[in-house]
Amino acid sequence: MTPPGPDEPDNNADRAEETDAERVSAAEGVEKSGSADSVEKSGSAESVEKSGSAESVEDTTHARYGDSGPRLSPALIATLVTIPVMVIVGFIVFAALRPGNSDSTPVDSYAAESSTPAECPKFLAALPQTFEGYGNKTISGTQASWPASKDGDPVIVRCGVSRPAELSPTSNLQVVNPVQWFITDSIEGSGQAFICVDHRPYVALWVPVNAGNGPITDVSAAIERTLPRGPLDFG
Repeated sequence: MTPPGPDEPDNNADRAEETDAERVSAAEGVEKSGSADSVEKSGSAESVEKSGSAESVEDTTHARYGDSGPRLSPALIATLVTIPVMVIVGFIVFAALRPGNSDSTPVDSYAAESSTPAECPKFLAALPQTFEGYGNKTISGTQASWPASKDGDPVIVRCGVSRPAELSPTSNLQVVNPVQWFITDSIEGSGQAFICVDHRPYVALWVPVNAGNGPITDVSAAIERTLPRGPLDFG
């Protein structure tokens, strides 16, 4: 092979330079490709890691609450149940203790004579049929009662009760039309109980609060008309 002259281009050198340039370019391409693969793999790894974290959170949530969502603690459930129960119980107690809402009055517990006095039927029949704010009279045995038109105790009269043991010469007596009454019970917000002590047999009267003077005035008039007078017995 004849070497090139001084003025001829050296094609071999040019080809060698081209080959070297191609090698460098190929190497750079490989390097860039590797970097891209690395980035892609890194991105995939991060995606997998994030996906795994999401699945882990989801699994933890499902394991804690199940399919029905978050659950209330037993203590909270007990509190939510107890509060309404306490409110209901408190309302029942309030209603039971409210004045004028009881099923009995003090005169219901007073002792009575061993036998029914003969004067009682006539006396009970002479009592008014009604009082203002109360219903019609009902007689049961030796007792007459008038139910309240609204919530509250009835007016009650009992004939033939025993002499009040607390009656003494110093007792304060109420004189009404012109019967003498001894106050045996006085309940604030509920009413007063009386026993007529100057006629026989003894008569007990329960006057609810806000009933006014009508019941004791009319009952006193019936006592004066139908029952005999008797001395004050201080025991």
